[in-house]
Amino acid sequence: MLDALLSGASQALSWQGLLASVLGVVIGLAASALPGVTVSLGMILVLPLSFVLPPAVTWSMFLGLYAAGMTGGSFTAILLNIPGTPSASATGIDGYKMAQRGEAGAALAVSIWGSFLGGIISWLCLVLIAPPLARVALSFGAPELFAIILFGLTIISTFSQRSMLKGILAGILGLLVTTIGMDPITGTTRFTFDYVSLQGGVSFLPAMVGLFALPQILSGLSTRAQGFALPPTARPKMFGTLRLMRGWEMIKALLVSSGIGTTIGIIPGVGAPVAVFVAYEYVKRLSRRAKRFGTGIPEGVVAPEAANNAVSGGAMVPMLTLGIPGDTVTAVLLGAFLIQGIQPGPTLFQNHPDLVYAIFVGLLVANVISMILSFWSLPIMLWASRVRPQTLWPLVAVMCIVGSYSLRNSVFDAWVMLVFGIIGTLMNRFGLPVVPMVLGLVLGADLEEYFRMSLLIGRGDATVFFTRPVSLGFILISIGLVVWPLLRLVLRQRRRRLAS
Repeated sequence: MLDALLSGASQALSWQGLLASVLGVVIGLAASALPGVTVSLGMILVLPLSFVLPPAVTWSMFLGLYAAGMTGGSFTAILLNIPGTPSASATGIDGYKMAQRGEAGAALAVSIWGSFLGGIISWLCLVLIAPPLARVALSFGAPELFAIILFGLTIISTFSQRSMLKGILAGILGLLVTTIGMDPITGTTRFTFDYVSLQGGVSFLPAMVGLFALPQILSGLSTRAQGFALPPTARPKMFGTLRLMRGWEMIKALLVSSGIGTTIGIIPGVGAPVAVFVAYEYVKRLSRRAKRFGTGIPEGVVAPEAANNAVSGGAMVPMLTLGIPGDTVTAVLLGAFLIQGIQPGPTLFQNHPDLVYAIFVGLLVANVISMILSFWSLPIMLWASRVRPQTLWPLVAVMCIVGSYSLRNSVFDAWVMLVFGIIGTLMNRFGLPVVPMVLGLVLGADLEEYFRMSLLIGRGDATVFFTRPVSLGFILISIGLVVWPLLRLVLRQRRRRLAS
């Protein structure tokens, strides 16, 4: 264990790892500060680099992008009341009011410090929770792993969007796409229509690029925005603003929000947008100055920002230990693992302990670098947010095409990106969530493999899933997640009929 810790730390703290972390932080700050450009899109654009970089260096870059991406969205939320990311929406409630009073520097400083400290608290939870959870999960067999993946798909499909039916439909579409190509057990081809390029299946990298990026590109090109007129503000000093975090109310808001963000991050499919509003409302209820929330107070800024970054550490727990991403960003990170031939899950801690510790150390380093560069790069970020959408989005489109083509130097992958971009645009048009489909694309092959391996273990007897306590428990929870909302809807309609 000590050898793995030293090896992982040396990889994360090498000059290559530190340089990759700095690069990831810069990209993350730029992506999240530009309204409409999400953290997941920033990760997808740099995902092709994972083919040529060592695993530890790749993860230093991704973790830097992740940590900074959760911070940078607050810049435009505070200065313009235009959240750079969806999870920064709650930050603008009090942050923009502070900026209107001429306290933009204080609001920015509080948001950066809150993000940093929330990220550190969630990092501690990740380090303490993930290893023992992985040791327990090592005893899982194919039935248990099938049930866990089914649970992850179900909870994201049912809870991530308003319409449960649309979420389940999107997840099924993703699962259907994974059936194209070679059968994992018999080796026969399926749904290839004698097209050689489809024998290896549909690669999830160009599919993810298309689903996430192309709808945003088309939406960005359709806008007529001419950039933003930012109000002038003095750049806050790093340590000179630490005094703003003093006081019991600020400490309470920080600790409560970090705990809420970490807990919600561990639950697959919920994500930062939910965590920030839950944390904001809960801190407001606990505060002695509850009536002043919404008028521009520092606690109203630190609460959502601490919860925002705390989600990052929490979402890494199920992704590393069970192979189930906690949110959209960790779904992309899961894809980066698979690209490098590494299977996330309980065996990751056994087969690649040095990489696990490199991720632990890299996430800590990423939070520190993100905090430092956030203070130093504020003027640059404010200038970048003035870029006209008509200039930005064509560049993003070119990067998407190049990234998809570079996967296998194949024009076919670029066409796959385009087809899935059209599918993603239609899904957004009709209100179908994209995340369940992406998760189906990423986990579909494993779901089928574990299902069929379980049937082989049980010699064709499906009761193998119900004779093991862990698999039975996760299957019952998955069924409950689907049945309970429907049952509640039926009961509500019956009460309405009786009342009328």
